[in-house]
Amino acid sequence: MKNTHWLTNYDPTNEEFWQKTGKKIAWKTLSVTTVALTLSFATWFLYSVVVIKLPHIGFTFTDDQLFWMAAMPGLAGGLLRIVNTFLIPIYGTRKIITISTFLKIIPLVMLGFAVMDSSSSFAYFMFIGFLLGIGGGDFSSYMPSTSLFFPKKESGTALGIQAGVGNFGVSLVQLLSPLVMSVGIFAFLGGGEIVAETGKKIYLENIAFIYIIPLIIVGIWAWFSLKSIPVKASFKEQLDIFNDKHTLYCTMTYIMTFGIFAGLSAAFPLIIKNLYVPLESDLDPLKYAFYGPLIGSATRIIFGKVADRTGGAILTHITGIALIILFLALIFGGYLTPTSKDQFNMFLAIILAIFFFTGIGNAATFKQYPVIFAESPRRAAGVIGWTAAIAAFGPFVFNVLITQSRAISGDARLFFWFLIVGCVMATAVNWYFYTRKGCERPS
Repeated sequence: MKNTHWLTNYDPTNEEFWQKTGKKIAWKTLSVTTVALTLSFATWFLYSVVVIKLPHIGFTFTDDQLFWMAAMPGLAGGLLRIVNTFLIPIYGTRKIITISTFLKIIPLVMLGFAVMDSSSSFAYFMFIGFLLGIGGGDFSSYMPSTSLFFPKKESGTALGIQAGVGNFGVSLVQLLSPLVMSVGIFAFLGGGEIVAETGKKIYLENIAFIYIIPLIIVGIWAWFSLKSIPVKASFKEQLDIFNDKHTLYCTMTYIMTFGIFAGLSAAFPLIIKNLYVPLESDLDPLKYAFYGPLIGSATRIIFGKVADRTGGAILTHITGIALIILFLALIFGGYLTPTSKDQFNMFLAIILAIFFFTGIGNAATFKQYPVIFAESPRRAAGVIGWTAAIAAFGPFVFNVLITQSRAISGDARLFFWFLIVGCVMATAVNWYFYTRKGCERPS
């Protein structure tokens, strides 16, 4: 019996085929996978909320332990993205998207019951955090898959929509969680803990359990709706992307853009908690944390289409310059070493501006890569997956190195100097190879 889940003779570069058949298939695939990716990001960033609330329901973890917990999904996300980079050409879109969607249910169940048990250990929460990284890891399957379905002229728009809407999952979890924690949706399981400061009961388990049914629905939808493009290549054959120096250069620019977006999204609530809550005790980090990822996600969607018109390289260059200036403002403005609560508004404005420009850069870089590797769509997809994998270590790097920076110098400024150096290097590489007149691979 013929396997109808594999597409044959799929060629988005053929304009007649694209208009008659390809466009409908591609946009249907994009719709399914974008919803699935949004849930992936939501589960990946759950700990950005959980670590803030654990001390309020009786868990006695130190600030350093909380930073390490918030770092674990980032570590796992990066490692699992490396694996996911190579899966689409081997198993196809349908199987990978469906299976990864169902797998995310496992850590959500574990987390929901863990927060209901005050004896749950730091090690157990670390293990759950690592498993939540499944939601970050599968991004490197989604992006290469989408790049295969669309022609290069529309790749920036398609990848911008998918990644941008997917990134909304970060804002979703940071916005929705405070709302659902106040309602005993799963009270029949015996959950709910009294917060000592307010005397009110919160249901922290809700922010894990609430995503299980949507994941089941989307997993079934993906299994019956998606098809795969037979771009076959073994793991060994796909390693040829490392023979090209531009794989390294693209990785540098995506670390600068998505690495900073993801890292700051994960660390932002804890940064507020440690810098400004001591100056204003009633300040709730979760009231502000979701704005950053929301802005970054929106600009990624908007500028995906802009990048299709202008090219991605110039937008990446602008992003790099803006980030350098904004990080310098944080350091020299004293916003990382505040002495007054009045500094918070400007701190928040600078951070939101950082998110804005990372969104532009995220859209721009994913427009660049299919152009830089135009001679091979399969290699372009592999580079997209690989760069996304390395940049996904952002949450791990931010939380761990902020902790180390505080241990060495007493505050986070040393880490932000490290970010500035990285942005200078990535911006210089982008200018020399992709932006300036007569560059090697204009994109």
